[in-house]
Amino acid sequence: MSPTSPVRRRRLGLPRRVFSQVLLMQLAIAAGVAVLATGLFLAPLSDQLDDQAMRRALAIAQTTAARPQLAEDLKSSAPTGDGPVQQAADRIRRASGAEYVVIMNKEGVRWSHTDRAQIGKVVSTDPSDALAGREVMEIDNGTLGRSARGKVPLRDADGAIVGAVSVGIEYDSVRARLIHSIPGLLAYAGGALAVGALAAYLISRRVQRQTRDLAFSDISALLAEREAMLHGIREGVVALDRSGRVRLLNDEAQRLLGLGTEALGRPLDDALGPGRTTDVLAGRVTGTDLLTVRGQRVLVANRMPTDDGGAVATLRDRTELEQLGRELDSTRGLIDALRAQDHEHANRMHTLLGLLELEMYEEAAEYVGEVAGAHRVTAEQITEKIHDPLLAALLVGKATVAAERGVALSVPHDTSLPDRLVDPGGLVTIVGNLVDNALDAAAGTRHARVEVAVRTEGRSVILRVRDTGPGVPAEQWETIFTEGWTTKEPPAHGKRGIGLALVRRLAERQGGSARAGEAPEGGAEFTVVLPEALRERTGTRIGARPGPRTGRHGGITMTEGTEATR
Repeated sequence: MSPTSPVRRRRLGLPRRVFSQVLLMQLAIAAGVAVLATGLFLAPLSDQLDDQAMRRALAIAQTTAARPQLAEDLKSSAPTGDGPVQQAADRIRRASGAEYVVIMNKEGVRWSHTDRAQIGKVVSTDPSDALAGREVMEIDNGTLGRSARGKVPLRDADGAIVGAVSVGIEYDSVRARLIHSIPGLLAYAGGALAVGALAAYLISRRVQRQTRDLAFSDISALLAEREAMLHGIREGVVALDRSGRVRLLNDEAQRLLGLGTEALGRPLDDALGPGRTTDVLAGRVTGTDLLTVRGQRVLVANRMPTDDGGAVATLRDRTELEQLGRELDSTRGLIDALRAQDHEHANRMHTLLGLLELEMYEEAAEYVGEVAGAHRVTAEQITEKIHDPLLAALLVGKATVAAERGVALSVPHDTSLPDRLVDPGGLVTIVGNLVDNALDAAAGTRHARVEVAVRTEGRSVILRVRDTGPGVPAEQWETIFTEGWTTKEPPAHGKRGIGLALVRRLAERQGGSARAGEAPEGGAEFTVVLPEALRERTGTRIGARPGPRTGRHGGITMTEGTEATR
């Protein structure tokens, strides 16, 4: 051996070879079976000895109670240490080997006892069953300790119950018989264990030959292949033990969750921190294909419990799909706004054509001016208060859609939002979802109206959307933000119930909150608070986008919306 050769250290614990472990396992099983069989034999043996002692005590009590003179002596004498009842009881006790023979009257007062100081006192155990005419067998504790007892009623010549007879057999003698039988039983168990050990050795040798003396290094190689396959797949896998600690993270799970190998062995709550992702992986939120947000990623999670009390969770990255869905929803919202404007424009052209055909030229000119002015006023009212171009464009487009559906969309006078949003797209998505919800709820109601208010406090943005719809019950103010909760029929191309859940996730991702309530005039009110939503004031920004423009023939109709459900 060279000086630099590593020294192989002997490891304590289980042997590494399968043959040795199988042998130890079978020896443990054989020993366990022997112990179990011994216990199963001793348990009924103890019960049998107890039953024999109780029956013996009952037989002595029955024989004692059958003596005709005993009842007469009980009625005619006083409870004394040298009375006829005590003398008769002593003779029966010595002849039968009983621990005690107690004779009592109907009030439970002893006329006899092994300890003469107890004569004349009430018995320590309940004699009501025997005094009621029933025979009793039991193991109980009394003044002389634990004993096997038999109690029978004592009747006079006319058959009337005048007392009871209680006989006890010392329980230590019963236990001594049981202990005396244990050595022989252990000898049989030892012989059976020796035979089992020999059989276990022969079986282990057969296993050794069939497995070609498989070592755990071979199992390690198989495990390495499994690890290569597990870490090569493009789906995150997280395994938890029964205590909720992370025991496996493949490469994709580390990428999606932003964790490293230092998370292994740590509790899930410590590794990920509080949040929906932790609740889903820990099983506190149940279901299939659960959506959750981790950082900038939208994940789909599924969790399956394992037999050892742990669980395995799989994660799929849905970020790009979610982005495509939002773009599709934005396009759909833009198309809806254009369709509404087209429908409204066609009606106005028909009106204008009729005025011209009737040669009402002054009325036609006045009508064109009113229509252009109405569009311009709506857009100007919004852009004067909302300086972010994306959000202003969204609200102008939603106002057009709302007008077509018979709903008045208004912006309060105290609304004010500078063009300094950190994440304009996120706020547009939140507003689009809430406004779509409000329009669906208010449409068809009397004096249908939707109010969108935005104000700032420092760098925080506070959004409030009210409608005149039926409102949301107070007990559902939290559940409506649950993914999948909806009161609408799902469309043929997908599912509903993600709009409000998305609103809350976007708000919480920015450290804010989203809550539901009741509007002062009835209907629903949704409030979203986004702290740190505005950039610090740095003067005029170079390359800042200009605000929305409004032309003579209409306002901006660009809209960014997502599927919204309540």
